[in-house]
Amino acid sequence: MKLIISPAKKMIVNTDDFEATELPQYLEKTRHILLAMRQLSYSELQTLWHTSDNLTQVNYDQLQKINLTKQLTPAVLSFTGIQYQYMTPDLLTAPALDYLQNNLRILSGFYGILKPFDGISPYRLEMQAKLAIDGKKNLYSFWGDQLYQAISSKHEPIVNLASKEYSKTISSFLQPQDQFINIVFGHFIDGKVKTRATLAKMARGEMVRFIAENQLQKIDDLKFFDSSHYEFSQRHSTNTQLVFIDRYK
Repeated sequence: MKLIISPAKKMIVNTDDFEATELPQYLEKTRHILLAMRQLSYSELQTLWHTSDNLTQVNYDQLQKINLTKQLTPAVLSFTGIQYQYMTPDLLTAPALDYLQNNLRILSGFYGILKPFDGISPYRLEMQAKLAIDGKKNLYSFWGDQLYQAISSKHEPIVNLASKEYSKTISSFLQPQDQFINIVFGHFIDGKVKTRATLAKMARGEMVRFIAENQLQKIDDLKFFDSSHYEFSQRHSTNTQLVFIDRYK
């Protein structure tokens, strides 16, 4: 199976713990994005990023210094948001890390799609950012179906642990033969199952770790995900959506 997750805004440089093993698949397209961003003014970038003055300055300086081929950090270590903290890649065994390299894909507005040990530099660019590149009005149009093509397989289901902002780069191009499984971590609120963003990010990271540690290959095995917050709900699930409900509902 293939697992898809979102990137994180928080990123670091870490060239000590693990070495990057490859460059991103669509690095040439990333160069186009970088060039387009560097042509924007400071105020245009602030609008693109929706950032405060202080954060804009930090990201503006970072943008000028990005080197796409040197001082690279493996993607799975570079992103340090909540989901990645709960994935704890730095604590995983070698077999679990090998599993992630083969099965996990990180979707990115800047890099397109990443394997865990692809070498990357810190950047700021959300997939939904309104950046026009090469005649395309935004990043969704720029990437088109390429991310789907990079991950699609007639023989492997795709497990969606990404946000809607990123997952639609794949789901928009699904074919009838594709098996695309959404994972939902929900809470009962006013009688309806709703997602709480922070808790869901934590659970997504924990699920990636659970899958990697147990080398899972079958969708049914995901139902045994062991979480302190959530338990699988057969009643709320379907063939294309596995729902995990708050244990303390």
